[in-house]
Amino acid sequence: MTSQIDKAMYFRNLHVPYDPVILYNIWDAGSAKAVLAAGAKAIATGSWSVAAAQGYQDGEELSLDDALAVVASITRSVDAPITVDFEGGYAADPETVGRNALRLLELGVVGLNFEDQVVNASGLYSIEEQVARLRAVRQAADDLGVPAFINARTDVFLKAEPDVEHASLLDDALARAAAYVEAGADGFFVPGLTDRTLIRNTCENAKLPVNVMMAADPKSIREVAELGVARISFGPNPYRKLSSALEREAAAYF
Repeated sequence: MTSQIDKAMYFRNLHVPYDPVILYNIWDAGSAKAVLAAGAKAIATGSWSVAAAQGYQDGEELSLDDALAVVASITRSVDAPITVDFEGGYAADPETVGRNALRLLELGVVGLNFEDQVVNASGLYSIEEQVARLRAVRQAADDLGVPAFINARTDVFLKAEPDVEHASLLDDALARAAAYVEAGADGFFVPGLTDRTLIRNTCENAKLPVNVMMAADPKSIREVAELGVARISFGPNPYRKLSSALEREAAAYF
């Protein structure tokens, strides 16, 4: 598997409702190699983990150039489909987002997460604003001739106030899903959504393969797969678990 286009098509076909692709998020070339050796079909970065591994907080504090350098080291090290958590595209305006997405795709990756929260500010982009941004990402992929999988992330649930019922946010999320598919998105990522009924409703009504984020628990993964999700990822959980283990083991020597 050497062609970027071949990898992109293979990755796209992994998104099957009720039989989801499992993406155990990594943060550098070494962790990518380990996960691939474990049997992973594809590699996915997590922005929180990539930033933390370089000593930064999440939220695009790691510069675009440094983030792309990490991605480049991963693409050089593993021959597998690679999707990157690209946060908000390191820009607000569509034109710059498109240029940044092109730089990312030129490294050989086959997909990216692209979120609708306003990074380092409150709130989300309006549907109209995010549609324009998504179209710029799609155009970048089209210009490169790569059928990149754009995983449109909505932070409707993740950024909700603690006292807000997620059921009351479902219509907004589904409206975004409908708009995002028209803008060229290939998947719909709903981090923060854990209610099984709402996950099922999202899978049944969104016209895109649905991605949920979970803690690492094989039994729960099987249960969630039965709801119709097509993609399961773990966000910062793998990094946090391994970092905690490293700290515990090192503490024995001090």
